[in-house]
Amino acid sequence: MQIVRTPGSARAIARTLPRPVGFVPTMGALHAGHLALVERARRENVSVAASIFVNPMQFGPSEDYDKYPRAFERDCELLAAHGVDLLYAPAVERMYPPHFSAAIDVGALGTSFEGARRPGHFAGVATVVAKLLHALEPTSLYLGQKDAQQTAVLRAMVRDLDMATNVVVAPTVREADGLALSSRNVYLNAEERSAAASIYEAMRAVAAAVEAGETDPRRALAAGRKLLMEPLRWDYLALVDPFTFVEADPVRRPCIVLAAANAGAVRLLDNLPLPLPGGVDPLVTPPHELPRSARTRIS
Repeated sequence: MQIVRTPGSARAIARTLPRPVGFVPTMGALHAGHLALVERARRENVSVAASIFVNPMQFGPSEDYDKYPRAFERDCELLAAHGVDLLYAPAVERMYPPHFSAAIDVGALGTSFEGARRPGHFAGVATVVAKLLHALEPTSLYLGQKDAQQTAVLRAMVRDLDMATNVVVAPTVREADGLALSSRNVYLNAEERSAAASIYEAMRAVAAAVEAGETDPRRALAAGRKLLMEPLRWDYLALVDPFTFVEADPVRRPCIVLAAANAGAVRLLDNLPLPLPGGVDPLVTPPHELPRSARTRIS
């Protein structure tokens, strides 16, 4: 595995890789969810590139940038063992040199839920991913379903800016009790970790209510809100359109159950799609494969 540190060297070496090239962006502290993305990229491409970069532009002033877990040597060993050909690991000073001022405006899609709680977060995510795509020029970008709003923002960016990259979204990888894998799970104490599985149970209860025919989001969400275990507290639990992230009222498919809960200083994000008839998952299905009625909502 070759490790490069600058955009110029990343571009030069990436252009020598046999195509197609799959790319997995990460902030490091890798877990099985990241590695599942790498494994899928390995299956579907001739070459695989990855990045490790803890992006300060997507952290707010009171967030955990300095404390975000970092394990570079271990991460390199894991990526090499899983068949990554090229790792791009730039320094902050190379990504954001003096007088850097550009940023991508992600529009209304990035203003609700996580965008409202973390102003500037999605602009930071979109800007850094755009820079990574320009440096590596991959055939396909591999993202995880867990960060549903982020995935929607990046899909929209690639579409709107005519980027020559496919976006592939892989299903969330979960622990045996349903907790979605996240690098921040290491911050949970034993009590919080035990309670965290109730987020998934709450989302499943909301989905079950909709599956049973409930179209009033208030009643459907009530079935899940009561299931969150202490000491966790809801930030939000909502039913939203997977393309616009506007709350669904009445509930119609496709939609997703969107959740965020606080465990002390840790925020846990998750989601559960409610598929279209036939089991079509609106988060992992490429837009051109969605039914026409759904495609019109993202055009």
